[in-house]
Amino acid sequence: MHTGCTPSALISERKERYGDWMEILDIDLLAFERGDSATRAAVVDGVMKSLTTGFVFVEHDLSVGMIDDVYGQLEAFFTLPQENKDAYIVEGSHGQTGYTGLLVETAAALDVPDWKEMLNWGAPLGEGHPLRSRYPHRYGPPTLPENDIPGIHDLLLGFHRTIADLQARVLRIIALGLGVHENFFDQMLVDGATLTRAIHYPAMDAAPGSQHVWAGEHADINLITALPRATAAGLQVKIDGDWVDAAPPPDRAIINTGLMLEQLTNGVIPSGIHQVVSAEDQQGDRYSVVQFAHPTPWTILSPLPTCVTPETPLRYPTISSADALDKVLWEINLVEDGRRVDTT
Repeated sequence: MHTGCTPSALISERKERYGDWMEILDIDLLAFERGDSATRAAVVDGVMKSLTTGFVFVEHDLSVGMIDDVYGQLEAFFTLPQENKDAYIVEGSHGQTGYTGLLVETAAALDVPDWKEMLNWGAPLGEGHPLRSRYPHRYGPPTLPENDIPGIHDLLLGFHRTIADLQARVLRIIALGLGVHENFFDQMLVDGATLTRAIHYPAMDAAPGSQHVWAGEHADINLITALPRATAAGLQVKIDGDWVDAAPPPDRAIINTGLMLEQLTNGVIPSGIHQVVSAEDQQGDRYSVVQFAHPTPWTILSPLPTCVTPETPLRYPTISSADALDKVLWEINLVEDGRRVDTT
């Protein structure tokens, strides 16, 4: 079991077991939570090895029926007339609630907007909450299409809570792998700016034998991201410079790491680089629902002492999670009154 996050130890152990080859591993969350100390240690070890890729597949206890219901309601939303969907745009939210149309969000390193439309929501905070006052663009009330899709509001908020709980459980495994207390991330997540996002990648007309890019190469900004399921292939992971299809076993959630976790771990756990690309001759559209686990905005992202050693000197300066997120929101073209890339 890893008891710290010295990169040289992790890398040398990986090479000893696998050579230079890295792979995304499949781990059992319930085995960690219900198993004996040896079983728990094996799960932690597997997660830390897998996260050298920025990704891990997780066997879980989520309700398949709930996920089916969520996808059914979201497909009903995305197939509404465009004017109906546009009614749920929330100006000034920077894409943190409500609807975002096609060709808006843009990978930070690119100038070509993504072919995707999105519905975003998070947990509401009460009037007068200091976080809602200080960060209105990320803590506005959820703007969900209840008028067009009756029942979707409660369904999606319940889904948000369920996936947020799953992410907290996975972060407890990561905490142990980093040599800190199992509950290290728990307080960080209380009233965090965690965001759930439904994404529709529309069918594209492509020449025979060709592919199209729905979402360009990027890393997420947050701690970790959960994808319980997608309706079609397309997610690719960059491992050692090569693109690899993310193909989990059935009924697994895909977890990937974000830039905030990379910052906290002094670069020991890298952010998972990925893109969404059709297979050759792939027809039809694609739906996915992801959740970005964010710490509370006033969290200071300072590299963990367990990850700063003489062999791995301090690599990242300190930054607040609020500032880190705002910087990336502009880079990915979601700041309405200052788009980095013209989408008109």
